[in-house]
Amino acid sequence: MSFHPRLSLRVLCSGLLLMLTVVLLSAVTLAQDVETPKDEIFVGYQWLHPGGTVPNPFGNYNAPTGQRLSDMTAGFGAAYTYNFQKFFGLEGDFGYNWDNYESTLSVGPKFTARTESANYFLHTLLSYNRLGVDGLPNGNGIGAVLGGGMDLKLTHLFYWRVFEADYVYGRQNYSSVVSSAFPDLRRVSLEGIRLRTGLVFNFGYPPSVTPSATCSVQPSEVLQGEPITATVTTANFNPKHTLNYAWAGSGGKVTGSTTTASIDTNGVAGGTYPVTATVTDPKVKNGGQATCTANYTVKEPPKNPPTMSCSASPSSLQAGGSATITCTCTSPDNVPVTVGNWTATSGTVTGSGNTGTLNTAGASPGPVTVSATCTDSRGLSTPASTQVTVENPPPPPPQASKLTDCDFANMAKIKKPWRVDNECKGKLDDVAKNLQQNADNKLVIVGNAEPTEKRPNLAAERAVNSKAYLTSGEAKLGIDPSRIECRTGSAGTMSAEYWIVPAGGTFTEEGTQPVDESVVKAVPDHPHAAPKKKAKPAAQQ
Repeated sequence: MSFHPRLSLRVLCSGLLLMLTVVLLSAVTLAQDVETPKDEIFVGYQWLHPGGTVPNPFGNYNAPTGQRLSDMTAGFGAAYTYNFQKFFGLEGDFGYNWDNYESTLSVGPKFTARTESANYFLHTLLSYNRLGVDGLPNGNGIGAVLGGGMDLKLTHLFYWRVFEADYVYGRQNYSSVVSSAFPDLRRVSLEGIRLRTGLVFNFGYPPSVTPSATCSVQPSEVLQGEPITATVTTANFNPKHTLNYAWAGSGGKVTGSTTTASIDTNGVAGGTYPVTATVTDPKVKNGGQATCTANYTVKEPPKNPPTMSCSASPSSLQAGGSATITCTCTSPDNVPVTVGNWTATSGTVTGSGNTGTLNTAGASPGPVTVSATCTDSRGLSTPASTQVTVENPPPPPPQASKLTDCDFANMAKIKKPWRVDNECKGKLDDVAKNLQQNADNKLVIVGNAEPTEKRPNLAAERAVNSKAYLTSGEAKLGIDPSRIECRTGSAGTMSAEYWIVPAGGTFTEEGTQPVDESVVKAVPDHPHAAPKKKAKPAAQQ
């Protein structure tokens, strides 16, 4: 594969221009927000390096020789750009150089990054290329112009194009003077470099507007000593310029150097006062200032006494209890207030801030009035009070009482110490009658056993067997099992005790434990005897 120097140069230039494009587009994000003209016209000097080899004039058609085109130092360039927006425009370009001559007529997009002092641009143009060499027919071909440059600001309307550097590509056909056996001289590629400098004229700027400012105050009406915030809002200033703010006023001390200022009205007599803001753009010589004014009113402070209300929680309680007293104290004139001078008609009260505590120890039943006083910083005061009712103590809750008991000593003699005998059944009939006549009563059965009795859970079995008789025994008493609780006691006797617990009462007898009725079950009068073991057959002699 052969190396073609023209192709290498074209690839190198294309890569360089692509890199410049990326750099310029990145710079757009850093560009400033400046005014953009609709029309730009460039006129200036142009130097051209054609960058091509053409056939020698009057050469042999079948044996041509080439000559390198020399630099064309005499030339001019002109361009017109219509800007659709600040970054993008459409450019038409014309360039012409003498010494032999080469001219281009081009059109294409132009990308510009604008700052306060300079513009940086990149364009890529499709061109019509015309080349005239003495002794050769004039050539016409399609080409391209790729490049960019820098324009330095002189005035609002005039810029100096410090430089413009372009890659100029063109294609010429000399088939009338060169044989097809020499393709490089028959089809000539021009890969040139063009440099320019000159003036840029700008037209079609958007109409200029006069900067303005609007002032406001918040609040617009205050009492003497209350602060005010003044704010200025600007319009039509350059958003990229740093503005200076100056504030002035006659009604109090005005402090501020930004878009807001504070007004101290301490000591200011009642009346209406102005505050004025002057906004200046130091970078603009003419028309860079705006002034605005806002008015505010200072009122003499009124002298209204404070208002207060008090409440108690709880509002009723038993003697000896405590209640929290909360008072809400405010001043219609918004001056500081305090709550104090706590008193009570009974019991004792202590207060801290707007909260007090009433202790009713020793207080008689009836209403207790608690009072306090709210005083503002000017000495104006207002009293307020609330009531707490001390109630009579409630009666003590009903207690469980032992109704009767059963003795299991006789049953222990006949080896059935768990059994409820007939005498005990008679007592349980009386217990059932009490439960039937008092539907809210409950029963607690406490089973006991002597320490010498070795049968496990015997005390619990005596309680459970008693319950079984009341709920499902042969007397069919039908007492609801949920009304009966079985417990074991520590009396150390062969007995079962039957305690009636009235509605709202509690069983408080010490030394008893609940029976786990899922483990301890009622024992029938005649439990099944364990099966006898079969005798082993006698051994044969």
